[in-house]
Amino acid sequence: MRTVKISRRAFLTGLGLASTAALLSACNTVPASSDSGAAPSQPDSEASSSSAASEMPAQPILSVDEFPITDGSTACIPLIAQIMADTTGLDLETARSAVTTNTTAQAWRNLGLYGNNYGDSVKLIIAYEAPESVKEELKADGDPLEQKAIGRDALVFIVNEDNPVQSLTLQQLKDIYAGTITNWKDVGGKDQEIIAFQRRADSGSQTLFQKLLIQGGPLMEAPTELAPTAMGELVDSIAEYNNSANAIGFSVYYYIDQMYSKPGLRLLAVDGVTPSNETIADQSYPLCNEFYAAILQDSAADSPERRIYEWLSTDAGRSCIEHSGYVAVQ
Repeated sequence: MRTVKISRRAFLTGLGLASTAALLSACNTVPASSDSGAAPSQPDSEASSSSAASEMPAQPILSVDEFPITDGSTACIPLIAQIMADTTGLDLETARSAVTTNTTAQAWRNLGLYGNNYGDSVKLIIAYEAPESVKEELKADGDPLEQKAIGRDALVFIVNEDNPVQSLTLQQLKDIYAGTITNWKDVGGKDQEIIAFQRRADSGSQTLFQKLLIQGGPLMEAPTELAPTAMGELVDSIAEYNNSANAIGFSVYYYIDQMYSKPGLRLLAVDGVTPSNETIADQSYPLCNEFYAAILQDSAADSPERRIYEWLSTDAGRSCIEHSGYVAVQ
């Protein structure tokens, strides 16, 4: 295992840099959890991660010590771990214990703005789409990244299981978040006020929400208590809000389906289509979007990060993505 100086690791942590490879230190300790990063517990994770496994195991292309420092979105933690396991031969459980990430926005910054600054800085990210503000920062810095879509996920809406509403249209969702529909009875539910949760502006799910649903239209401002920082906090808040069934919020499908399912909640259909791997793959569910792998443009052809980046477009790479339960881009 790679040995990392504590002082260097502490310095990187202070900058908000995720250090996947660094976490595989000689101490063999599991990294402390954080709101933005530690992998959430996964019930029956082995079963879920192997549901789409290929018959032939991936052949390692790197040693564990060569695996690049990787950052990304919270919902990509299981995929990053699977990539580490498949490309190095590392045991999957060990890989899972080694993976932490920052917010989607910070992951893009850590690679695009700071990736060349230090020898042990982030070299690869697996992340959902960057917020527009971060795209502008990267553009101002000369667009230093090379990126490609490797998988597809979807923006999904969550309600209490006691809410009788089964499906909303895109326009109804827009009107709820614009503040023009404020009572569930106006969309076929009970006579209850709609409590609409959002995420903070730098989150990946809020970026998708703005892009796929709001599309520059009106959006009511969410008070702090209705805009949790972490993905799990939003799910918990919807489940627990006043012990009633009038809250609604959103996340990405993989996170809710595989990483942080919560008893008492369910997903809404949108325009009559229920989100699933199948409806995301064929894009019949209306709120689909890709997620990405990215490296620095000047990454050498034989660098570990470029080798992984290219490998993700091979049959083995796509199998890795599907093995983890995600929808791969063909």
